[in-house]
Amino acid sequence: MMNSYLLAQSGTPSVFELATKGGIMMIPIVLCSLVVVAVVLERLAVLRKPRVVPSGFEKKLHAAMESGGPSDAREVCKKNPSPAARVIAAGLDKLGHAHEIVEKHLTAQGEHELFLLRKRLRMLTVIAAIAPLLGLTGTIFGMIRAFQTVAMSGESLGKAELLAGGIYEAMITTAAGLLVAIPTIIFYHWLTSRVDVIARELDRVAVDFVERYVLEPGQHPRHLPSRSNGSATRTPAVAAGAEA
Repeated sequence: MMNSYLLAQSGTPSVFELATKGGIMMIPIVLCSLVVVAVVLERLAVLRKPRVVPSGFEKKLHAAMESGGPSDAREVCKKNPSPAARVIAAGLDKLGHAHEIVEKHLTAQGEHELFLLRKRLRMLTVIAAIAPLLGLTGTIFGMIRAFQTVAMSGESLGKAELLAGGIYEAMITTAAGLLVAIPTIIFYHWLTSRVDVIARELDRVAVDFVERYVLEPGQHPRHLPSRSNGSATRTPAVAAGAEA
């Protein structure tokens, strides 16, 4: 304990030294940080717009519908695997039925795609909640050890230094928990905003498909909101994803 206190007085310890002096609760905190990094990197790869709505997909789709009809359009969807293609494929499978049925299947597939896009994001909220608690738990354990050391010491001198060194070590886990939780919250909201942007893009693609190939002139989508001034409003699928 005395050595730790002197280390704090004599110089700034490295991150590794702080981690090793934080006690056993540093292990789950470090594991949480590794999970956050893995989830963020994986979601960044998934939530790239070209992977959701491939470049040129809509032009190929419209060209296929004009030249070969739904069968050629299905081939375009197969060659461009993506959330947008799967949503359109769900509509193509029901093309020829009542527009309510087509819209229902588009909405259902859209909800499923949004669920996949939000996959693992809830894990970030869990880590953001438990990381500070893990840090606080480690601090409490450290404080208990510090006071126990002072209580069991038979020396009358140096007790304040022993207590200060123990508190110094105990506070490390609280700081570590906060350092994990704060960036995790930021990343969660950033990734959620990316999902919302992609959801609006999926909505636009679905509404355009319905207006072009499902509805009669003058009709408006029943389940998918009509567009105003060229901008797409959110479908029930998007709304459900935003509330998840």
